[in-house]
Amino acid sequence: MKSEPLAISKTTARRFVLGRQGLWPGRRWAGLEGTIKALRAAEAVQMDPLNVVARSHDIVLWSRVAEYRPEFLDRLLYQERLFFDYGGGLHIYPIEELPYWRIHMNLRAANGRWETFAEENATLLDEVRADLRQRGPLGNRDFNGRGSVNDYRGRKDSALALFYLWLTGELMIHHRIGFERVYDFLENIAPAELNFTASLQQAEKYYAHKVIALYGMIQLRPWKNYFSAFFQSKMSLEEARHRLDALVNAGDLSLIEIEGSKEQWYVRAEDQPRLEILTAGGIPPEWQPVGTTTQKEVIFLAPLDIVSARGRSKWLFDFEYLWEVYKPADKRRWGYYTLPVLYGDRLVARLDPKLERSSSTLLINGFWLEDAALGKDPDFAGAFVCGLESFCQFLQAHRIDITAINPLYFRIRLDSALKSQMEVVSGLTQH
Repeated sequence: MKSEPLAISKTTARRFVLGRQGLWPGRRWAGLEGTIKALRAAEAVQMDPLNVVARSHDIVLWSRVAEYRPEFLDRLLYQERLFFDYGGGLHIYPIEELPYWRIHMNLRAANGRWETFAEENATLLDEVRADLRQRGPLGNRDFNGRGSVNDYRGRKDSALALFYLWLTGELMIHHRIGFERVYDFLENIAPAELNFTASLQQAEKYYAHKVIALYGMIQLRPWKNYFSAFFQSKMSLEEARHRLDALVNAGDLSLIEIEGSKEQWYVRAEDQPRLEILTAGGIPPEWQPVGTTTQKEVIFLAPLDIVSARGRSKWLFDFEYLWEVYKPADKRRWGYYTLPVLYGDRLVARLDPKLERSSSTLLINGFWLEDAALGKDPDFAGAFVCGLESFCQFLQAHRIDITAINPLYFRIRLDSALKSQMEVVSGLTQH
């Protein structure tokens, strides 16, 4: 039987989602070992090739792991093989999940579009396989191709062939050169004990929990959409509700009601004690930060961070966030690579940074406070300075240009505080 849903406030919901992701009350992991823990807690980290200030996935890990460095991720993915990157919307997953993802890969191969591609390009695929066996590991630049294509994945038909073989599970990413993929056969990369395909029943059970763990808490319709996409099939709301109700009745999931929401939400049963602690005003003991908190040092969230991307910031933080990188300049409300600013448990501002690598300068192209009054708060100013200093250390930037930051009184305060740590360009004379 279902128990009565636990009623929680919007603040509790926000803190729970942030805390599950390791973002609140502050970073609770450090170094290489901390990166492993952060990746597992995050469940999935979306990768992106754009490197305007840093790549989105590296910003995700910087925001959660003290002393994080991008080479940690490269080591964990392509040397120690503790994680793997996969999918059309490219994400990083723990390597133990590979047997479940093999189900998805097989279903991809049977998908109408890719099934047709394989039938029409059988000779090309065989040639690519033969080259990989003879010369691998290989990237697309190692192939001449048999013809040109007009596709965002590449200009040679070999690029599509490699993508198909990777998407359907024959290949894995052996390593990357920059962000370019170099492939090899899955059996040459995957740990032997994980080189098998889980049963459909095992995969369904695993992914039903995985979606909820990823989001922390979720409603019926989004769960249905993600679950059915994984299995490349359609699902009615009634079937989705039946599946989730069965997990609730089995004691695997709990129901919650969130202040201001008319819908029912699902969480993993093991997370309910954390919600109860948060509701009582406490902090789960395992969430204690290793250093400072987001109240003392702001965090700049990555464009693709699960807590704020894809419209999630609107209901969770009452904060509108749009990643405008693909919009024409005259259509942008804020900036090209704008990042939300996390202060405490709220999103309070937007920052548009760019790293000028030739001069090791962090250039702030724009800054927008949600509430202008916050710019007069000395505690926020101090936390913002700490956040900028931490970001510069991560980026190995020795100079910062804050000329575009307004209001003026806030820029003056930042200029004074930052000058003791690095070279500052502020556009100010004497003040």
